[in-house]
Amino acid sequence: MPRKRKKIFVLDTNVILHDHKSIYNFEENDVIIPITVLEELDKFKKGNDPINFQAREFTRVLDGIVGDKLFNGGVQLGPDLGKLIMVTGKPFSDEMKQSFKEDIPDHRILAIADYLKKENPGRKTVLVTKDINLRMKAKSLGILSDDYQKDKIKDINILDQGITEIENFSDSLIAKLYETGGFNWEESDFLERPEANQYFILKGTHSSVLARFDPFTKMIERVEKKSAYGIKPRNAEQTFSLNALLNPEIKLAALTGKAGTGKTLLALAAAIEQNQNYDQILLARPIVALSNRDLGFLPGDAEDKIKPYMQPLFDNLSVIKHNYNLRSVEYQRIEELMKEERLTITPLAYIRGRSLSNAFFIVDEAQNLTPHEVKTIITRAGEGTKMIFTGDIQQIDSPYLDTRSNGLAYLTEKMANQDLFAHINLVKGERSYLAELASDLL
Repeated sequence: MPRKRKKIFVLDTNVILHDHKSIYNFEENDVIIPITVLEELDKFKKGNDPINFQAREFTRVLDGIVGDKLFNGGVQLGPDLGKLIMVTGKPFSDEMKQSFKEDIPDHRILAIADYLKKENPGRKTVLVTKDINLRMKAKSLGILSDDYQKDKIKDINILDQGITEIENFSDSLIAKLYETGGFNWEESDFLERPEANQYFILKGTHSSVLARFDPFTKMIERVEKKSAYGIKPRNAEQTFSLNALLNPEIKLAALTGKAGTGKTLLALAAAIEQNQNYDQILLARPIVALSNRDLGFLPGDAEDKIKPYMQPLFDNLSVIKHNYNLRSVEYQRIEELMKEERLTITPLAYIRGRSLSNAFFIVDEAQNLTPHEVKTIITRAGEGTKMIFTGDIQQIDSPYLDTRSNGLAYLTEKMANQDLFAHINLVKGERSYLAELASDLL
């Protein structure tokens, strides 16, 4: 059998900032780090944002691999893996000079990929970058280019799952749910073995019921419509969401869906409803600057700069507070929680280093997190902590994430069918008819 030729993968800076261990994920093929990438990583090493952490960790990984060796000919990455090779700058070809007038890092990386392709005609050279424009530039020069695929989910339809509607279900079993609260799933000819915490809308000839499969009791159990701190569910999806949010056995939940479906509002209401069960309620979201302007562009001190990003969270809190009179016990309880800092709304970066034991932790806009960031957050969960991730994968603000590579989708796929996890995809908008119409048509 002829020996398989190794490919050459040239990594862009954003791949390393996305996953500092990415160099180990190319099997037996050789991995090229352009010298320009190291120059760019130097700019990211200082700071507390996740990309700063990635840059620092990659530097440590690189130092551990190379040590006191020289990079002549590359360094073996490990058994059954290829070599890690550092390549210094290469001259622009005539075609590149005609195409790109600016001498910028992207073009220098392109020049190296172009050089390696021409120097190794018998091997495939692939530029790996999360920058769509750079991939298009590479392909225009005849250079193979691809996104970083390691942590992309396999099936985007996983986000549509979590709720199953069954028509023509047994009226007798529906009646049993109302009478006794549950039945063993094996009693029904309509059900294959359900996944953990799978939700059902069961419709018979004369009746219907909302239900959930409990992975601990192996029972199909009735889901009752419950409110949380004055917020009442308006549809089946919101009823299921509150069931998961209020269930102490479910320690991790993902609420996905378009704007206006009530994801964050339901999570916050459920948290306040259960405030006596937790030492702290944390509501956080990643800061993604819009229009390429970072926080430094905004006037004021650090607190003033983050206010515009946190305002949607305060808006949800206001909706809950406005259900009560200013002098009511419920209203005063929220004020007290905030004054004692037991209810905290903050940028996600500010959570780093804080204890997450016995906390109800809501991460909003989780579609703007990388899979590594989501993993980092969840692995900080201490005893008694419950974590909720909410977001809409159709509203990703990060230029290097998409519907298949964002942390929210990754979490939903990897945690599916785990006893402690539940996922509900909310479809029906409840903000207003105008908001629903705009979400669907614009």
